[in-house]
Amino acid sequence: MGFALMSVIELVLVFSLSFFHGDEGVLSTLDGPFKPVTVPLDNSSRGKAVDLSDTDPVVQRVVEGFEPEQISLSLSATYDSVWISWITGEFHIGYNITSLDPKTVASVVQYGMYGLPITDEATGYSLVYNQLYPFEGLQNYTSGIIHHVRLTGLMPDTLYQYQCGDPSISAMSDVYYFRTMPVSGPHSYPSRVAVVGDLGLTFNTTSTVDHMISNHPDLVLLPRWDYWGRYMQPLVSKVPIMVVEGNHEIEQQAENQTFVAYSSRFAFPSEESGSSSTFYYSFNAGGIHFIMLGAYISYNKPEDQYKWLERDLASVDREATPWLVAAWHPPWYSTYKAHYREAECMRVEMEDILYKYGVDIVFNGHVHAYERSNRVYNYTLDPCGPIYIVVGDGGNREKMAIAHADEAGNCPEPSTTPDEYMGGYCAFNFTSGPAEGKFCWDWQPDYSAYRESSFGHGILEVQNETHALWTWHRNKDMYNLAGDEIYIVRQPDRCPVELGDTTMGALLDQYLEETRKENAIYYI
Repeated sequence: MGFALMSVIELVLVFSLSFFHGDEGVLSTLDGPFKPVTVPLDNSSRGKAVDLSDTDPVVQRVVEGFEPEQISLSLSATYDSVWISWITGEFHIGYNITSLDPKTVASVVQYGMYGLPITDEATGYSLVYNQLYPFEGLQNYTSGIIHHVRLTGLMPDTLYQYQCGDPSISAMSDVYYFRTMPVSGPHSYPSRVAVVGDLGLTFNTTSTVDHMISNHPDLVLLPRWDYWGRYMQPLVSKVPIMVVEGNHEIEQQAENQTFVAYSSRFAFPSEESGSSSTFYYSFNAGGIHFIMLGAYISYNKPEDQYKWLERDLASVDREATPWLVAAWHPPWYSTYKAHYREAECMRVEMEDILYKYGVDIVFNGHVHAYERSNRVYNYTLDPCGPIYIVVGDGGNREKMAIAHADEAGNCPEPSTTPDEYMGGYCAFNFTSGPAEGKFCWDWQPDYSAYRESSFGHGILEVQNETHALWTWHRNKDMYNLAGDEIYIVRQPDRCPVELGDTTMGALLDQYLEETRKENAIYYI
């Protein structure tokens, strides 16, 4: 899968007392830039990159009829709203398939504050999708009925209970719980945000998820789709999961349709954040503004995504949300041979604007290994550049990336690097710096602070408006150990950023209101 983000807030007090908090022995980015480190390969950490069997108990359907399954929670753009999603009915695979009728089952969520009677109710919409393949020998697929319901008017940092389904046919779920995000402010943050990429559904996946759950996240950034949904339900029915598309979600089918499952199965705060696409959107989690970008849709300056990014960045209030975090699938700064400089065209188009507005951290997947950069901009060490973190080591079946482009004989031919899906060619030999005249460095680049080929996940703990603790956890280690940890420190006085102005914020509000009116007219 592409990339996902999660956060768990209900254990804030426990998290604030965790063994990481206030550890004076942990270095910070103020101590950098750091001399590059490569951890030698440990073959015992390669795990079992084999898909779970269709008969494995964790992926079996355990509900009957139109009872809800694959229940998940995702955030809206602000703390006072969340999305609840689920599936009813069974999927079908075959050569001649008939889709279920979404109108046969209602989309209802009954909810209320924990400890009080469940008296509130919200309704949403439902859909089905098909995967149709015009190739001989490939069977077609039609999904169960997918439901999305948005809850609004919620209180910040509050525990809610809910159940979903169709009460008219006695097909309601058990009661689940979630806690809303804290209100945006410089002293208000989710306790922990878990970050994992390329999760897949292998035995390595189960190890990653077990380790991740042990870290009690408040939010998760991220199929054999139905099996994945069943396996993840115990976690994502109570912890919000935010996803962004990757290359495995392309799933090209008849009539050149792509990303159909991705766009159908998840709920996205696209409309709420002024986006017209499920490929890119933004949301707040306390004092953090997250921007999720699409690497598999046009990102050029004249196109919709770039224009939306300009509007979104200009509307960010850094007093209310001091931290600015971005995520997309293929990395700009990775020193592994796999996918080396594959997303260079996206970097050329978008790096300047992210730097201009002072993005603090960037998360990527795609490369199946772990790597953390020093602060970098345009391949040069820069104290005001973002920290780039590659966490494509969630555990999918393609195994780990091991070879580095700077090792003898590993530098790929430039002609092999363009992105196969987006096309274009932007990666050329470096024109300055230590690698001048070459396509790869001859040693681990200065901008690469730490790299290791091992499966795992990361945890981000923002502690105030200037300090955040980042820890990366290997699957092979004990649950309470960190393979890499560092305080990421913002320096707003040293690195002034382009501030969002009230005019742009007002324009964004106007755009959102016009969009809501257009949608209301359309659906009537």
